[in-house]
Amino acid sequence: MGLRLRSPLVVGASSLTDDLDPLCRCVDAGAGAVVMRSLFEEEIRHELGENPDSDAVFRQGVAPYLARIQRLRRALPVPVIASLNGTSPGGWVRLAQSIEDAGAEAIELNLYEPSSGPEEPSGVVEDRLVEVAESVAGAVRIPVAVKLAPGFAALTPLARRFEGAGARGLVLFNRWYQPDIDLDTFELTRELRLSTSDELPLRLHALGALHGRLSLDLACSGGVHTGDDAFKALLVGARVVQCVSALLRRGPGAVAEILASLRARMEGRGLASVDQARGALSLARAPDPRAWERLHYARLLKRPPPARS
Repeated sequence: MGLRLRSPLVVGASSLTDDLDPLCRCVDAGAGAVVMRSLFEEEIRHELGENPDSDAVFRQGVAPYLARIQRLRRALPVPVIASLNGTSPGGWVRLAQSIEDAGAEAIELNLYEPSSGPEEPSGVVEDRLVEVAESVAGAVRIPVAVKLAPGFAALTPLARRFEGAGARGLVLFNRWYQPDIDLDTFELTRELRLSTSDELPLRLHALGALHGRLSLDLACSGGVHTGDDAFKALLVGARVVQCVSALLRRGPGAVAEILASLRARMEGRGLASVDQARGALSLARAPDPRAWERLHYARLLKRPPPARS
């Protein structure tokens, strides 16, 4: 999105950005940029007096967030990307200008909306999200990346709408945090489960389908735990990969491990830069992408099941 990064590995939005020491260690290990933890629409509306009865989790305050941007900018020699989380148009998007003034070099707009309205058509949901993106992108000069959750039936047309709304990047994907059921208490429970590499193929498919079809820079988020994971994401078109769960599990040292493994894998294939790898296996390289996808789908289902030991 016009940012100069020392590496394609980005520290994704999480609690890691609340503590400067591990964040500095991630950057020292080679991270190219940092995405801050999200500031929620509900928090901003509460401060504006539009949401006085909001849950306590949404009363953390806007001023501390802006101060944290300034603190990270002073301490880190890499781009600091703020994160706004919201799904409805309104006055809260004006805070994007304050985020820019505080020193953020980009904004990741997290459009996390698990729509459950039984009467709301999918087109209405998409129209609303595009309107939010257009409002935020129009309020600032710094680049805005849209972060989406999986589940959209026609991702490429939607991505083009975000492109037309002024977005400069697309982050795929947010992770669904769905409730489970405690059968002893008969209550819904929510537990944060860290990702694994098993979540990566969903991202690879979407990235491979989008690469070369629009001008948006693409970021892979979710399922990147190893250098091989990062290499796969680059091969299908990601410009950067975001890591969170790997860092929470293994600490800041995971940054150096992933980058060293990625470098070794690239050297083994005779690739001198990530630009040489990017998009080499995207669907844009296939003569007939739809036939290619259908063929692999059919081959997979017709393959005999693995023998039991």
